[in-house]
Amino acid sequence: MKKLAVFVDVQNIYYTCKEAYGRQFNYRKLWQHLSYEGDIVIANAYAIHRGDDGQLKFQDALKHIGFDVKLKPFIQRSDGSAKGDWDVGITIDIMESADEVDSIILLSGDGDFALLLQHISQKYRLETQVYGVPKLTAKGLIDVAAQFHNIDAALLL
Repeated sequence: MKKLAVFVDVQNIYYTCKEAYGRQFNYRKLWQHLSYEGDIVIANAYAIHRGDDGQLKFQDALKHIGFDVKLKPFIQRSDGSAKGDWDVGITIDIMESADEVDSIILLSGDGDFALLLQHISQKYRLETQVYGVPKLTAKGLIDVAAQFHNIDAALLL
């Protein structure tokens, strides 16, 4: 059975699904779908911790499904802008797991991950899959993935 590693850029998926469809992503449906494809040996969801009740319930739901939820504090800058970015953490975790699995599955539309996926697919000869909202996913990321899966109504709540 294929060994799968799943990495979710929670903020990116939340905002792209909200913008494109006005709906939330269905993580349970994704998990069920991937379970048919192989054995999910790593499943990380990367989120920003704001500490509100709704967010805590969501994080608990992700843990219940089977995700390891990794949190980074929400930082409000003095100019009013916010910081909360997991790109480096996701990259490190993907690099560290690449030689242990057959397929890396990334949920993000962020084009910064294109170089990473290209590198690991060449170096480790593994399959790369990306799930994203088509019109809000970087073309470079779509092009480099062995498989691109549209997030559409079937994967929404």
